[in-house]
Amino acid sequence: MQDLFKQEGECQAVSLMGIVNLSPDSFYDKSRSHSENDAIRLAERHIEEGATILDIGAESSRPGSKPISEELELQRLLPVVSNICKRFDVAVSVDTYKPGVAERVFGEGAVIINDITGLQKTPEMVKIIARNKAGVILMHMQGNPRTMQEGPRYENVIQDIKKFLKKSIEIAQNSGIENIVIDPGIGFGKTQSHNLELIRCLEEFRELGRPILLGVSRKSFIGGVLDLPVEERLEGSLAATVIGVLNGATMIRTHDVRATGRAVKMAQAIINNGVQKK
Repeated sequence: MQDLFKQEGECQAVSLMGIVNLSPDSFYDKSRSHSENDAIRLAERHIEEGATILDIGAESSRPGSKPISEELELQRLLPVVSNICKRFDVAVSVDTYKPGVAERVFGEGAVIINDITGLQKTPEMVKIIARNKAGVILMHMQGNPRTMQEGPRYENVIQDIKKFLKKSIEIAQNSGIENIVIDPGIGFGKTQSHNLELIRCLEEFRELGRPILLGVSRKSFIGGVLDLPVEERLEGSLAATVIGVLNGATMIRTHDVRATGRAVKMAQAIINNGVQKK
């Protein structure tokens, strides 16, 4: 797992994170798993297509979504996490901000927590991740999923988010967490313009000294640019991903692993060839 958290150089391989969605409230209905068997089949497909990480979530964080109880989240998560960890040789990340959920999924074999609050909501979460010697993805979000798209504003979107993520990194490091990835949180309390600027300027986040995750897959800012529904946003997702990789992203969270892997492979070939000629 530690290789996933290294920030090496311009030629670093890009890891693909396949999304396994257990919530019936997801913004992309084709990504929803309606049963444990559906989730296992999707996980297997992601792995066959090149995913080295699976990100499993049971609570929707789409704009306007409402939180669910810890009990319901665990009811959805535990059988799937347990089954996937037993069946497949893959790093399992769980998308949650609840300490009680994190504790239980670590017991089933998960090794990463993907925290949309960047460890800045619940101090207990930090202790649980550290105690389990697990990895963490620190994401930036302005507000909460229910209200985050109601007029998000920044003095300077890049600098404001860097400041937030720097604080999250310090929280993690001070608690002994070593394996850290940062995520600027595309679509989480950002306008279309903010999202485009973040991808264009993603390289600035390399100053924080941690690998960068980019999650753009089929999100609404792509629909805004292309005037397309979620089902038709693959090409836009791939274009945004390639720009992100060129600007320093080393982990890509996606619904479409095969297509994303091919686009990333082509981008990496261009980057690596240019480096070799220097």
